[in-house]
Amino acid sequence: MKNEGEIRIYVACLAAYNNGYLHGAWIDATLGEDTIWDHINEVLKTSPIADAEEWAIHDYEGFEGLNIPEYEGIQSVVEKAEFIEEHGRLGAQVAEYHGDLETARKALSDDYAGVYKSLAEFAEELTEQTTQIPDSLQYYIDYERMARDLAVSDVLAVELSFEEIHVFWSR
Repeated sequence: MKNEGEIRIYVACLAAYNNGYLHGAWIDATLGEDTIWDHINEVLKTSPIADAEEWAIHDYEGFEGLNIPEYEGIQSVVEKAEFIEEHGRLGAQVAEYHGDLETARKALSDDYAGVYKSLAEFAEELTEQTTQIPDSLQYYIDYERMARDLAVSDVLAVELSFEEIHVFWSR
């Protein structure tokens, strides 16, 4: 799932910022550490304040909700950008839920159960695949309630849009 927009950070020169100047550059966060460092060094070298050495991330775009703190390490920025480039908004929401990229990667590869119109649709499919339901009882099954029960401890449901629910097994 590719990210729709550019994944980038705005790096500002702190010497310029602290002296009332807005001096910085938007940098593509998918370029790799070395190239990003080259861009940061260029921002500092072209600063209106001589011998500028300090910088900070003052803005970011395209990370689909993942937080990029002001003093995030460049290696971490690149890891997040690559993750979002590969997994898009779904990856960002799974990473936010789990709290780290490694666990999110594992969930995306090992725990993904599919995409459904609703969690009730998932519960219905699961029931039909694992249980033989007599015809006389099939209209009495409450899949909405089953879905609520599943959501309590068995699955993570990530809603990306109307009738687009991605389901992951909980561990």
